[in-house]
Amino acid sequence: MLYIIIPVFNRWPYTRACLESLRGQTSQDFRTVVVDDGSSDETASALAREYPKVEVVTGTGHWYWTAGVNAGIRRARALGASRVMTLNNDVVVAPDFVAQMLAAAQEHPRAVLGALEFDAHTGEPIYGGERLDFRTNTRHDLLAELPPDQRRGLQPVTYLPGRGLLIPGAVLDAIGLFDEKRLPHYLADFDYTSLARLAGFPVYCNYEARLDTYPEESGQTLTRKKRSLSGYLQHLFGIRGGGNVVNFTYFALKNCPKPYLPYFLLNGYARRVVGYFLH
Repeated sequence: MLYIIIPVFNRWPYTRACLESLRGQTSQDFRTVVVDDGSSDETASALAREYPKVEVVTGTGHWYWTAGVNAGIRRARALGASRVMTLNNDVVVAPDFVAQMLAAAQEHPRAVLGALEFDAHTGEPIYGGERLDFRTNTRHDLLAELPPDQRRGLQPVTYLPGRGLLIPGAVLDAIGLFDEKRLPHYLADFDYTSLARLAGFPVYCNYEARLDTYPEESGQTLTRKKRSLSGYLQHLFGIRGGGNVVNFTYFALKNCPKPYLPYFLLNGYARRVVGYFLH
């Protein structure tokens, strides 16, 4: 049985839209776990009133993404989950999303699977996976490199984000949960899926499974909206900072081949230090 794990903190309208998109799936062969990490809006009461079949895990308010997802996975596994999927609450999935993911999982039972992402406002594809060359710290954007007529099926990637990420039980058994101690928020998803690949599990972006996201709601976008010294420090050192140098260091040490590590680190630090002002 597939369990879908959705970590939330406030933003009930987004959570409702996400749950409604799951309610409208052509395949209902899944169950849902919402991890409510101390929301102060109507999330708790609305979940109980409108979605009584949704399993709710209540957090401390200090879990952030990684600990919240791990708590949801633990509950799902205790309830008998054979595979899990992480899904952000600011995501709306296509009606056949679950069916497409389960079809790919049936054909490739050991594979970690992600989805093709679209901008919810424009309908344009915005993320289809990356392949990272650790030697040069160069990211190859599949959407930029694949002709439109080849954007289909399963595309092998280096890692995947946690938005619509399907993880087989075999992966959980082999490498455990996400690294909430060293990567409490950002890069935990990329780290986990990269480690799964290094452990011998295929990692694919499933171009047949589609979801809509709101790019302006990402922490990185919000941090960069107002350029300031405090925003810059948040970018480099904050838990929600997209350029957090400590998180990047842990990711590099865990995933980069040792011969390429010195350059990978130096190049990555330089990009983070100046990147805040360039994007």
